[in-house]
Amino acid sequence: MYLRKTTRQNTDGSPVTYLQIAENSWDSEKRRSQVRVLCTIGRVDGNAVERLQQLVRSIRKNALETPLEEGWKFLNSWEHGPFYVIEKLWESLGIRKIIEDAAREEDRTVPLERAIFAMVANRCLAPQSKLGCYDRWLEDIYFPEGKTISLHHLYRAMDFLEDHKKEIEEALYWRLADLLNMDVDLVFYDTTSVHFETNDEDKELRRRGYSKNGRSDAPQIVVGMAVTRDGYPVKSWVFPGNTTDVTTIEQIKTDLRGWRLNRCIFVADAGMVSEANLAMLRRGGGHYIVAMPWRKGTEVVEKVLGHPGRFQDVKENLRVKEVRIQDRRYVVCHNPQEADRQRKHREELLKELEEELRSLEAHPKRACRLVSSRRFGPYVRRLTNGELRLNKAAIQEKEKRDGMWVIHSNDDDLSPEDLALAYKQLIRVEEAWRTMKSTIEIRPVFHRNPDRIRSHVFLCVLSLLLERVAEHECGDTWPCLREELRSIKIGQLSAPHGTVYQTSPGSLHARNLLKTLKIDPLPSVLAVE
Repeated sequence: MYLRKTTRQNTDGSPVTYLQIAENSWDSEKRRSQVRVLCTIGRVDGNAVERLQQLVRSIRKNALETPLEEGWKFLNSWEHGPFYVIEKLWESLGIRKIIEDAAREEDRTVPLERAIFAMVANRCLAPQSKLGCYDRWLEDIYFPEGKTISLHHLYRAMDFLEDHKKEIEEALYWRLADLLNMDVDLVFYDTTSVHFETNDEDKELRRRGYSKNGRSDAPQIVVGMAVTRDGYPVKSWVFPGNTTDVTTIEQIKTDLRGWRLNRCIFVADAGMVSEANLAMLRRGGGHYIVAMPWRKGTEVVEKVLGHPGRFQDVKENLRVKEVRIQDRRYVVCHNPQEADRQRKHREELLKELEEELRSLEAHPKRACRLVSSRRFGPYVRRLTNGELRLNKAAIQEKEKRDGMWVIHSNDDDLSPEDLALAYKQLIRVEEAWRTMKSTIEIRPVFHRNPDRIRSHVFLCVLSLLLERVAEHECGDTWPCLREELRSIKIGQLSAPHGTVYQTSPGSLHARNLLKTLKIDPLPSVLAVE
């Protein structure tokens, strides 16, 4: 953090200088440092100096408690709050003890638990490769125990984690089921694909297959994850890249047997629904909740939507109606707010389309492009003479479906309301995948060995668990929490009697976050060497 001067020109050409408080931050996407302005003090020739003096007085109130008297020298500082929270959650959730118990028979010269924690914390705070974690990140944080960790220790810890994944995962589940009072009557399962920055396949994991990221050109793995209603991950799987979703169900049921789960429901959107897929799920005895596609001529369009019956209000902006067609169970869902949003969006689109149609007389070659357009094509029809007009029948058909979706399930124990609400919980899995791919950065995967790939995924899942606990308790996203917690700092000072590590309490919001998470604040003097 530093004081920055910027000079601009007035309209008359005269220069004017502003004072700003800024800092350099690392942009993980652009892979470079960039200036971030925290506060604009004002013009130098205005009241900027007075405001700066007020700021200095305020900072002094929250500064390190030990004054820099004669013989003292400031050496270094670290933004410690996010790391401190992650470490305390790691311990309070019992993960440290679980891993230490699993490592009792291992080589004691390798700090396995500390190495695993370092890699998990790195993914929560500043995701890097394992080499980057060791070579750069561990050097930039206050983590005294990390000084004993070598690059070899990180890789050895990954091998250990994969060897003991089953027992660690199951022990963690039992611990969290009681500690967090997890609602595990329903577990939502879904998969995603993670591609590699290479063209080389292998015989075990890295295979080409259907990519949910639009990267079918690259080898990939398929990652499966089961999460609770609150978004806590309870178990994960890594499958070869050519694995289809429905072929994983049998293994999922086998692995979760004995986990005190009432049922494991396969939740999917309309993209994977087919009669073959549903038949396979039924043959395996699995339960499912799936959204049905809107294909013309299907049972949904022809029979379900037109089936008589009244909608029942479930909650605000959600109404449901159960429909049974022979032995199939459907629930028609309607969101009035979403219907209004879709209607307004379509009205704007149709206005734009009408403008396009009027312009065709001057640009006839654009007709083909208009018909094939994803946006406009469904609302256009071609007359026998070749002219294009609005497809009023298609528009009316769309209007009937505004705010509606249809779900199908083979579970007879859940009410229509429960089915609708359960399907909406699919957003928890989708949120988990977004977090895994953005905040935690599951890719790029810098590993070729299959066991290391699996271990890398498990490290990301453990990171997700810590973030979800923090988010659930504080009611905010982890990136926002992490940013606020950065105000809790550690300062390293040289004193006549040695080196002192002193803490600043951070902002009021940061201190309140610690209270919410039931984490004690750092002592004012952390250590003296």
